[in-house]
Amino acid sequence: MGRMRRPWMTSSEKNELWRRWREGESATEIARGLERDGSSIKQVVIADGGIAPKPYRRSRLALTTSDREEISRHLAQGRSLRAIGRALGRAPSTISREVGRNRGRLGYRAAAADRRAWRHSRRPKPCRLSRHPALRRAVAGRLAHQWSPQQISGWLRQAFPSDADMQVSHETIYRSLFVQSRGVLKRELLSHLRRQRRYRHACHATRVGQRRGQIVDAVSISERPADVADRAIPGHWEGDLLTGAGPSYVATLVERQSRYVMLVRLPNKETQTVVRALARRVRRLPQGLMQSLTWDRGNEFAAHRTFTLATNVAVYFCDPQSPWQRGSNENTNGLLRQYLKHRTDLSVHTQAQLDAIAHRLNTRPRLTLGFETPAVKLAAIVASTG
Repeated sequence: MGRMRRPWMTSSEKNELWRRWREGESATEIARGLERDGSSIKQVVIADGGIAPKPYRRSRLALTTSDREEISRHLAQGRSLRAIGRALGRAPSTISREVGRNRGRLGYRAAAADRRAWRHSRRPKPCRLSRHPALRRAVAGRLAHQWSPQQISGWLRQAFPSDADMQVSHETIYRSLFVQSRGVLKRELLSHLRRQRRYRHACHATRVGQRRGQIVDAVSISERPADVADRAIPGHWEGDLLTGAGPSYVATLVERQSRYVMLVRLPNKETQTVVRALARRVRRLPQGLMQSLTWDRGNEFAAHRTFTLATNVAVYFCDPQSPWQRGSNENTNGLLRQYLKHRTDLSVHTQAQLDAIAHRLNTRPRLTLGFETPAVKLAAIVASTG
């Protein structure tokens, strides 16, 4: 016989749920730990947009659970409201209001009265975006142009440095999007976020890398010069393939210092095809702007020596199952999924369309660049080396 589903959660269970969620556990793992059905965990998480709600605290002046139990006992003994007030050290009017709003002397029940009090105490302060219409319009407009909440928050600080009413944190924007009970930003704006999620995920959540094949004469990332690793000098890039339905492929290239991105249309992932397409693209760059390329362990770049001979660009390979070693490229691939979605045919995009998508990313301010854009950053690099 299967385990019976309990229709509600205690406060301690919810606290444990959110603690595990913040630590990056999946809904399935949390359900197993709490002996719950996975769908019940998802319902709680989605209801709050994946953002742990602030704990409710009872005012020190409010009636407590034990106070209400005392009131219930005194009422059962037939004592007057004034006498109950004296016994609890409360004003008679406080006792009168409490009993009156909870079905009177005959119908008063401590547990029901306490639940009702908690329910009515949940009056969240109006969100900042709801109190400042101009700020709300500015945020909504830039969300519609695919700016991230962090980019919007940083831009507002630069555009309105002395106007406190035009400042908002990126967390407030996320909360207004994911927690729809606030009723501030329309749910439709969620479709403009980089990653199409219904709720926020914990920053500690992880994913498992994919196993890759062996590359002949591959030079390990451990042999890459130190000044490449710390982004001290420009001209060093990271690359990978995005895969779509069909299957279909697009190559992504990201310059490590400026985060400038280039996209290359590919008819297939045969290594000679990939190498020729990338070589053509790289030769269009200013001389010396690509000095090295760090790639994943995918066999699509098995002909890396041909690429190096054609471009004079050194190629390094990440360790197996270590996507974080190409952090800029991994992050950019995540951003690109807003346009080049999973399980869609990527071959329908022309090179011109891919260039337009890259232009969108390259002309948006980035937190890691102090809210400069990759295009401006790369232009400064080219000017300084020209």
